[in-house]
Amino acid sequence: MTTFDKREEAFEAKFAHDEELRFKATARRNKLLGLWAAEKLGADDADAYAKEVVRSDFEEPGHEDVFRKIRGDFDKAGLSVTDNEIREHMTSLMQTAIDQVNAGV
Repeated sequence: MTTFDKREEAFEAKFAHDEELRFKATARRNKLLGLWAAEKLGADDADAYAKEVVRSDFEEPGHEDVFRKIRGDFDKAGLSVTDNEIREHMTSLMQTAIDQVNAGV
């Protein structure tokens, strides 16, 4: 195996590892977002609602499907939470999720 092959293999392994961490952090962010939304909604089973939010992320690439889920549920419940508040919370929770995943929590 040449040095180039070793470097390419290492790069591919790092890329796969980074993608796995990104996936885990996004799922963690969605769970935390679901728990936050469940509290605002007064949901009886916050964990079940958080799982719904996590599953909603598989509808399409990106995070708009998660945003629509939360936005729609807030609208149905008559909660006055702005789009900006939801998006800002999504952003701050992503950093929390990344920190937790990196810490192995």
